[in-house]
Amino acid sequence: MNKLQRTPAHEQDVDTRIKNFDEVCLGYNEEDAVNEANRCLQCKNPRCVGKCPVNNKIPAFIKCIRERDFKKAAAIIAETSSLPAVCGRVCPQEVQCEGGCVLGIKGEPISIGNLERFVADWCRENNVDFNEKVESNGKKVAVVGSGPAGIACAGDLAKLGYDVTIFEALHEAGGVLVWGIPEFVLPKETVVKHEIDNVKKLGVKIETNVYVGRTVTIDELLSEEGFEAVFIGTGAAVPNFMGIPGENFNGVVAANEFLTKNNLMKDYRDDYKTPVVVGKKVAVVGGGNVAMDAVRAALRLGAESHLIYRRSEEELPSRVEEVKYAKKEGIQFHLLTNPIEILGDSEGWVNGIKCIKMELGEADASGRRRPVPIENSEFVLDVDMVIMAIGSGADTLINKTTDGLEVNRKNLIVIDEETGRTSRERVYAGGDVVTGPATVILAMGAGKKAAKAIHEDLSK
Repeated sequence: MNKLQRTPAHEQDVDTRIKNFDEVCLGYNEEDAVNEANRCLQCKNPRCVGKCPVNNKIPAFIKCIRERDFKKAAAIIAETSSLPAVCGRVCPQEVQCEGGCVLGIKGEPISIGNLERFVADWCRENNVDFNEKVESNGKKVAVVGSGPAGIACAGDLAKLGYDVTIFEALHEAGGVLVWGIPEFVLPKETVVKHEIDNVKKLGVKIETNVYVGRTVTIDELLSEEGFEAVFIGTGAAVPNFMGIPGENFNGVVAANEFLTKNNLMKDYRDDYKTPVVVGKKVAVVGGGNVAMDAVRAALRLGAESHLIYRRSEEELPSRVEEVKYAKKEGIQFHLLTNPIEILGDSEGWVNGIKCIKMELGEADASGRRRPVPIENSEFVLDVDMVIMAIGSGADTLINKTTDGLEVNRKNLIVIDEETGRTSRERVYAGGDVVTGPATVILAMGAGKKAAKAIHEDLSK
């Protein structure tokens, strides 16, 4: 075995997968997992753990895989993570745990994500779980939002004996895991629903169709419903647009809307008769995970799909794996390119997008080199649908209906970064509603941090 090369994961072949919404990456079988685990150096001071936002005990669970004790490996992961099968699939491991692996200095880092996924899937397939309800301590905590931040916070509090209720605005729990990520990246029934059910086994109650701020307010939860603390983990799903001419034409949509409709209407399934409207030639503007999800979903719905990003491939914020898959699938990349106008026909429908070529100048506040337009480089890309995936903001309803809750100029909730405490006593927050759009695992880390602070405060 070559210690410097990782064990490749199985995946659907390209010609097949671009015609379906089945999961692309098929992960490891048992032998693959053991082979990959044997590459681990079992470092005395593992940098991978420090780079994990929830501090998974990575060398410890990998050692158990090496010994084929998969149940023990799962028990170790369960100590710190509520969503291992999710994180193994969607975390940007290359800049987190795997980015700290010393094997990556001269070769390829341990495939920590695929090993975590293997353990979680093995548990599901063998009906193994560690989610037993503990004795109640008699204290009630409300969690607003059932995405990764809310699920992580609720799970940790339930393990400490709290009576936790999650309030979800939509009709199904899961937040971005259910509505924002396509089926071919994250299967809903086999993965997301199973992991949410595991949290329910801890005693967590989930009430759907409750829009906090309208159905009930934070103030009412605290003063009238008997909750001693509230955690806000509502994410950031209000889409941003560029403000360029033509964004009001028919056929211009936000990526959040497009992906939600696709997940909700399930056009890709034969037993659903709810088609998602998609153009013949689609341009997705953006370079993050949402953009990559949208452009690959449009391809599977039959469109010729283009990705427009104003920086170079090196600056693409999407997961490296997703970029690799998109290239294999035939997505057309237009890098160092920026839209300046959306064109439309006489009936108000998109019939092109005017762009300008860019070059990279000096670094901006993000540390990335600022894209600068190149004079006289305009061109028109022939498309009939434009999907905007340039970030999103937080819903302001909770901010407006909660007394004493401090927000910043972007309407994101201001917290103490060490604890998740807000300016309002007994109210905590974490995830994208605080940071803006980020990753699943960072939201989970914020939820866990807040759960610890809630427990400390309610134990005084």
